[in-house]
Amino acid sequence: MDIFIQQIINGLVLGSMYALVALGYTMVYGVLNLINFAHGDVLMIGAMAGLTILKMLNTVAPDLPGIVKLIIAILGAIPVCVAVNVLIERVAYRRLRNAPRLAPLITAIGVSILLQTLAMMIWGRSPIPFPQEMPTEPLHIMGALISPTQVMLLILAAVAMGLLVLLIEKTRMGRAMRATSENPRVAGLMGVDSNRVIVMTFAIGAILAAIAGVMWAANYSSAQFAMGFVPGLKAFSAAVLGGIGNIYGAMLGGILLGLIESLGAGYIGDLTGGFLGSHYQDIFAFVVLIIVLTLRPSGIMGERVPDRA
Repeated sequence: MDIFIQQIINGLVLGSMYALVALGYTMVYGVLNLINFAHGDVLMIGAMAGLTILKMLNTVAPDLPGIVKLIIAILGAIPVCVAVNVLIERVAYRRLRNAPRLAPLITAIGVSILLQTLAMMIWGRSPIPFPQEMPTEPLHIMGALISPTQVMLLILAAVAMGLLVLLIEKTRMGRAMRATSENPRVAGLMGVDSNRVIVMTFAIGAILAAIAGVMWAANYSSAQFAMGFVPGLKAFSAAVLGGIGNIYGAMLGGILLGLIESLGAGYIGDLTGGFLGSHYQDIFAFVVLIIVLTLRPSGIMGERVPDRA
């Protein structure tokens, strides 16, 4: 039972990070009907920017509490990620909105490679240790362990997702985003500035990716120029699992995928008689993606994509 609870905690931590990134995928798809495959690399930019800010803080203000330095790093990484994501939308995607779907897809892959190359040039090729700012003494929950960094991650993810729901459901910008998602032409006739809505969508996705990136690096104590590729693919799988275009589906898909991956990693050795070990955990995201696309392409929450005139 202790192992089971531990894997549940690990799955919630992992799933929270997947959910934050998956929300960026699903929001852009809902508004533009476009998969931004460079979004995982925005997570990487957030982690690298946060790492740089932490190193500066440790030089100029080493006595600050670790949690304060981590929050400052996140707040500093957010405008960097927002600027990068908005620039991606302006330069790479805006002129391709009415192009055949293959063109934006190829462009997104190209932007992903470009971001990784630039990050490699700026921060180097080798993994960089992420400073351990939070206390290392774990908390005990029913025989399982959870670190203060993971507790902070869960709280930040819950707050970020809660604020996003309030934004989408209760604000004028949220109504404009939902209207643009339903029918951009009719929304434009009703006075909605679609360009502003799309830029805001990319900016919000970047904020969530920045939080996920810094906390991912803090949780695994390392950052690297290519660190966003696999989490980005898994977050996309989570968005598809929950129902691409549905923010609640992205949250649910992220948490479920994290739990599936964590439980699978914990028990795959027993289930296969020792043939597979926990280092095969990456296969679960893609097995789940294949199963969902085969049996229920619309995802668990089954967001229907309307035909656009």
